[in-house]
Amino acid sequence: MATRIGIDAGGTLTKIAYWNDEKELTLISFPSTDFQAVKGWIDAEHPLASICLTGGRAEQLKNYLLSKNEIPYIVEFDATMNGVMYQLKQENKKCESAIIANIGTGTSIHIMKNQQHSRLGGTGIGGGTLTGLGMALTGLVDYEEMIEISKEGSRTYIDVLVSDIYESNKLPIKGSLTASNFGGVALKKSDTKSNADLLAGVQGIIGEVVASLCIQVAEAHEVSDIIYIGSTLENNDLLKKIIESYTRLKQKNPVFLEKHGYSGAIGALLESI
Repeated sequence: MATRIGIDAGGTLTKIAYWNDEKELTLISFPSTDFQAVKGWIDAEHPLASICLTGGRAEQLKNYLLSKNEIPYIVEFDATMNGVMYQLKQENKKCESAIIANIGTGTSIHIMKNQQHSRLGGTGIGGGTLTGLGMALTGLVDYEEMIEISKEGSRTYIDVLVSDIYESNKLPIKGSLTASNFGGVALKKSDTKSNADLLAGVQGIIGEVVASLCIQVAEAHEVSDIIYIGSTLENNDLLKKIIESYTRLKQKNPVFLEKHGYSGAIGALLESI
């Protein structure tokens, strides 16, 4: 039975971190549309645990945990950075200075230097984009299914590359770079645009937009490492591949953490000590 629990109540998922009886870090999640399930799990499995909350929907979740008095709250950005620094240490990764992109429903971008951090900005592009735009384009509603199907897709007839525009001409930049996401749907003649292709195209938008923004701020702050975290990367190898390829192409170092989706929950857990 856990004595302490860290909870990150996000827009899509509620992530939970705690140490089990063997002192191992344990991670689980619930849909943020079902706070009653979170309460039921706590009441049944860990009724005496102290809790620390973070995340945009923390106050809503707190209303469900009526039996828990004076539940502390840690600012989401602080919790996330605490969780990131903890994981870097556990995984023996040295990143004293880095840009951090937290890809959740949307994406928040931070800079970390000498264990200090500040938010630089963000974008509405993130996991919510895959869910919403994917649903609009394909009619599918299950997020995990979208991720699986996208792995089989091709962006050949979805995007327009620089090489497509400068066909037979001297290329001013790398021809493999995307000139227009989804421009190929209108400009390229093909009847083979499947749901898998469309979803792969959406993944391309997310990966390239997020990576581009991070690369720009990394250049501005003279930082080489970019740490990509967030629940949108969970079991999403295609998105990781897109981000990694684009980041390396721009001569920056992409870093992925093993428990990237739970950084906020881990930070909240550490705060409760």
